[in-house]
Amino acid sequence: MQFVQLVISGLAQGCIYGLIALGFVLIYKATETVNFAQGELLMIGGFAGLFAATTLGFPYWAVILVAMGVTATIGFLNERIILRPILGQSAVAIVMVTIGFGYMARGLVTMIPVIGTDTHTLPVPFRGEVFRFAGLVISAEHIVIIAVTILLCGALAALFRYTKIGIAMQAMSQNQLAAYYMGIPVKRLSSLIWAISAAVAAIAGILLAPLTFIHANMGFIGIKAFPAAVIGGFTSLPGAIVGGLIIGVVESLAGFYLMEGFKDAAPFMVVLAMLVLKPNGLFGERLAKKV
Repeated sequence: MQFVQLVISGLAQGCIYGLIALGFVLIYKATETVNFAQGELLMIGGFAGLFAATTLGFPYWAVILVAMGVTATIGFLNERIILRPILGQSAVAIVMVTIGFGYMARGLVTMIPVIGTDTHTLPVPFRGEVFRFAGLVISAEHIVIIAVTILLCGALAALFRYTKIGIAMQAMSQNQLAAYYMGIPVKRLSSLIWAISAAVAAIAGILLAPLTFIHANMGFIGIKAFPAAVIGGFTSLPGAIVGGLIIGVVESLAGFYLMEGFKDAAPFMVVLAMLVLKPNGLFGERLAKKV
């Protein structure tokens, strides 16, 4: 029973990793760029939600919307103002810009008096609630994380399958030039994808807040989410979630059954094994360049 308890806890944590990895994959599929500031967008979403909850007194559902709106705007402006002017530069240069943006965001938050250097508690209506079932004790925070992740994945799947914008995004991810010649507004969709990925990171931040609190360094979780995207295949949205769940469960089990220190190292050990056995990830497309 203890094993099942650990697996459930790992699945909840894995959902957070999966949501952050979704942001990695969304942006990579559309622009072939890796945004290493996803973790910091999560952190900004957490602080935006904290402001909405404690200062404005908004209910929990409105807190989520405010966090999504703030981070989506930042993601949109980040693409339009910072990244679009350097399109065409090497992938390394663009990645370095995203890393720099992350450091800058963390530094700016840290400089906010009182707020930036402290740890904060996000008030949520289900704090402390637990559910007992067949000998298992499951916290409401974990249930909410899993439920919201399922709903969000369903919404994204519907977006990409049944809406014109989603289908256009899929076409853009396959071949940007061909999509452009077919009349698809590639630049506008690129900005929209950056906004959506930032909004997804904000949801992850709001869901994570009851477990780890809100602080300037909570964005470092993005480092652990990156292996989730690699395991999933980096080009597969379902793969990102599956990769996140694997990382979460492995981390949970390693933290309990193995010696101290293995918990943080385990995700990267899984990535190394995956790169050796299946370099394209579980759901990744096999890509080859013609020479």
